[in-house]
Amino acid sequence: MSFVYWILIGLAAGWLASLLTKSGKPGIVGLLLVGMTGALLGGLLIWLLGFSANTLLAELITATAGAVLLILLLRRWVWRG
Repeated sequence: MSFVYWILIGLAAGWLASLLTKSGKPGIVGLLLVGMTGALLGGLLIWLLGFSANTLLAELITATAGAVLLILLLRRWVWRG
């Protein structure tokens, strides 16, 4: 996967995750960080379960699910406001 492709998937996943979790407006850098980290987390989790994401849609769903999970974990343990 090329770096530009990974950035685009990360941005889209971060944006979708922020909509699903009602996280407000984190900005482009926040979306990118959450999306790319979520893509790594989601990819690791599906790999551990024995699956793989081979299409654009599967990669986007995996990255979004990972980003949502990341946001929920951060809310639970870090962002206790």
